[in-house]
Amino acid sequence: MNQFAPSIDASASRRGRAAPLRIAIAGLGAIGLKVAEALDRGIPGCALAAVSANDRGKAAARLAHLGHPPPVVAIGELEPLADLVIECAPASLLPAIAEPFLRAGKSVLVLSVGAILVNEHLIDLARAHGGQIVVPTGALLGLDAVAAAAEGTIHSVRMVTRKPLPGLAGAPYLTEHKIRIAEITKPLCIFKGTPREAAVGFPANLNVAVALSLAGIGPDKTTLEIWADPALERNVHRIEVVADSASFSMQIENVPSDNPRTGRITALSVISYLRKLGAPLRVGS
Repeated sequence: MNQFAPSIDASASRRGRAAPLRIAIAGLGAIGLKVAEALDRGIPGCALAAVSANDRGKAAARLAHLGHPPPVVAIGELEPLADLVIECAPASLLPAIAEPFLRAGKSVLVLSVGAILVNEHLIDLARAHGGQIVVPTGALLGLDAVAAAAEGTIHSVRMVTRKPLPGLAGAPYLTEHKIRIAEITKPLCIFKGTPREAAVGFPANLNVAVALSLAGIGPDKTTLEIWADPALERNVHRIEVVADSASFSMQIENVPSDNPRTGRITALSVISYLRKLGAPLRVGS
């Protein structure tokens, strides 16, 4: 059985209650705002309870068009207001966002998945207090199949990611290795290694690779290539899995959001997860 696979169903203990699940959003960038708007429009069984952001005044202005704008508070004030927090913030803020919720036995939906690998104490905290860390499908298809295969034996998992140049700008790995992204004129493999290594060198770019590794054989056994391609306009992820139950390969081309490091489908994945919590019919994990 896969020791890394995140739990999926955060609603099991709440399905019988009449009150809606109170949702907090930590971070109001491209993903956080889309999720807030969807919650404001209405997701059965869920209610937008609070938002936190670095610039609280600006965040309040961005939420003013909602039918029911939530309070904008400091990160440390979110936990008493919500049952589940959606982390849409810089990876460095994950502990500050997650720890209060996990200590209270609540749920944290994490988008900065790579940060889990450098904050593994969060898993112990969730275990000790009955909390839950949820990793949504995000920008990568096939996590259900990988997690299912991990119940048997997976022999290998390989991922090749190809990104437009703007989606890689600012990555610490590029600075460390003196790779000038603006000077790349043809497809170039800029990284070969593991998701654990990529999580350090590309903290804002390769959460999908870490999610894949957590669903499968772990962040040290999964192999990863990152290509910078000036001809691309979309993030392209291809995964290849060989297991005792099946061998399969999948590819997805994600349209970037307003943030070139993040695909539009990531916010939709979060919304889909929330919609499943109270759905009378649930398809997939």
